[in-house]
Order: sequence, then C-alpha cells, then structure tokens
Amino acid sequence: MGFYEEQVLPRVTDRALRGKEAARLRARVTAGLSGEVLEVGFGSGLNMPYYPPAVQRVRAVDPSAVARKLAAERVAASPVPVEYIGGDAQALPLEDASVDHVVSVLTLCTIPAVDRALAEIRRVLRPAGAFHFMEHGLSPEQTVARWQHRLTPLQRRVFGGCHIDRPIGRLVADAGLELTRLDNYYLKGPRAFGYMFDGVAAKPGGR
Repeated sequence: MGFYEEQVLPRVTDRALRGKEAARLRARVTAGLSGEVLEVGFGSGLNMPYYPPAVQRVRAVDPSAVARKLAAERVAASPVPVEYIGGDAQALPLEDASVDHVVSVLTLCTIPAVDRALAEIRRVLRPAGAFHFMEHGLSPEQTVARWQHRLTPLQRRVFGGCHIDRPIGRLVADAGLELTRLDNYYLKGPRAFGYMFDGVAAKPGGR
C-alpha cells in the first residue's frame, strides 16, 4: 500500500462511516449474530458496539495496520474478544466450516477477486451458517447504473479499489449462498454511490 492508502484512507473512512444513520444500519446488519463470527473488512471496528451478547468471538480480517490502531479503543471497550487472523479475504486462514456467521459492511466493493472471497466465505461457514452484509453496488435504474460505470474507475483510485457497480445480490447467490433477506434502497446523497444491498444469505445445510 502507498502512503495515502495506508495512512490517510483508513482515517477518512473511519470519520465518514459514523453517524446516526450508520449506527442504525450497523445494528441491523449485526442483529441475530451468535457464536463464532468472522468480520471481513474489520477496519476501525465500527461494528463492535453493536455485536449482540450471544457472540463469543470475532475473528477479524483487514489489511490495514492503521485501521487496527483506530480500532483498538473500540475493541478494548467491547466484552467480545477479537482475534486478527490476516488481511486477505480471498484466502482465509480458517478451516472449513469453522464459523457460525460472517459479516461484511462496505467491503465487497474493494476486494479485487470478490468471487474468490465469497467462495471463501461459503467455505468457512458452518452448515446453515449465515452471511450478513451491507454493501453498495449496481443500481437497477439504467441512468444511475450508467453513471456508476463511468465513475467506478475514479472511485477505485480515490477509495482503495472501491467499485460502485458490482451486482452484489447476484454475486452472493452465485457463490452458492441462499438469500434469506435482501433489502435494496438508496442512502441519502448521490444515487450513484448509495444504492444498497442489505441482506442475509445462508449456507445450505449439510454442504
């Protein structure tokens, strides 16, 4: 990573992804979690205050050392222990069927081989385990989608590889995960950046 990606972007992201609306959405995406949880794109630990008491441990994946420093206070304040296990969601250092839930918040947009990361998420989930996600991605409105395709090259350069034109729902389903809830909506602000995929997908039992 360069200076901007390592030193500046984690701090910008930490500041930008706070607020009342972000808190409401984080509480929603973490609802129902329990047992062993893997969080892909742990970042500065903004989800930590919302983990339910039933969560026994969070295994965290994030490539940024600065983000870990920013997360330290939130991790220390949480009763849920956090174990950092690496920085690459495309090659998770976990055994098959070893976690109950996986969480991803605004992370799938930045992973280069997102299909590989989703395959890894499916692999490490226990049978009937669930993937909880909140991501922005490709709008079904053609006018918005055209702007998303135009703006993604710039977005990738400025925001650490972020794609705003990925069809998140289809990518999750194509990974062999069964969508049990998927809500789509726009956040306040420019529509090209705020079309959301907010959902839960289950790993088929016994597979």
